[in-house]
Amino acid sequence: MRLNGKTAIVTGGASGFGAGIARKFVAEGARVLIADMNLEGGEALAAELGESVAAIQTNVAKNEDVAAMTAAALKAFGRIDILVNNAGTTHMPAPMEDISEEDFDRVLAVNAKSVYLTARHVVPLLKAQKAGAILNVASTAAVSPRPRLSWYNASKGWMTTATKGMAIELAPHGVRVNAINPVAGETPLLKMFMGEDTPDVRAKFLATIPLGRFSTPEDMGNAACYLCSDEASMVTGVCMEVDGGRCI
Repeated sequence: MRLNGKTAIVTGGASGFGAGIARKFVAEGARVLIADMNLEGGEALAAELGESVAAIQTNVAKNEDVAAMTAAALKAFGRIDILVNNAGTTHMPAPMEDISEEDFDRVLAVNAKSVYLTARHVVPLLKAQKAGAILNVASTAAVSPRPRLSWYNASKGWMTTATKGMAIELAPHGVRVNAINPVAGETPLLKMFMGEDTPDVRAKFLATIPLGRFSTPEDMGNAACYLCSDEASMVTGVCMEVDGGRCI
């Protein structure tokens, strides 16, 4: 029960890594608001996990949605202790000059602007209570970029730099900020990272991961739980690779 009595928002929490984080948080005693574009999926997971979980439809790239998400968390739980910026997207693999402006704008809005927007609404609450933890779900792409995913790589590099900047600014207020860098996993984005999902493509992708498997939602949940718990009270500004050795 490492998160007993804590309340958390998990963006993109209806599936993939976000769902793994939400499950782990609930198992460790937290109350969780799942914020996701997929309201049906979020509500289904909330029903499965019990009365300590709620769901709200949220586009993290829109200020009004992030404001509503924050208000919903306060209404449901009375306070916010943990914010997990997990929602993310990518573009299909292609030469950097061929990525459409629409795709570029979408990737930067979801992966970067969302962190700015959640900070605008949630950071003042954490500063006022002089305690809290923020976790940004970045990527190994920020550390060891893959070709043909240039603007996704850049968005995750932005996130890791933002994590360190947030950490140093918020430390005097008792708020810790960390990130995790997962390698690709069995999530809805996997096919987009690979371009196509075939046995040969999977084999080539897995060959770049020394431990020989994809990341799982459980892997991310375990890492997130540690970084957001009081066990990590001396840990801030860290971008932890949870990647099976991919970045070695």
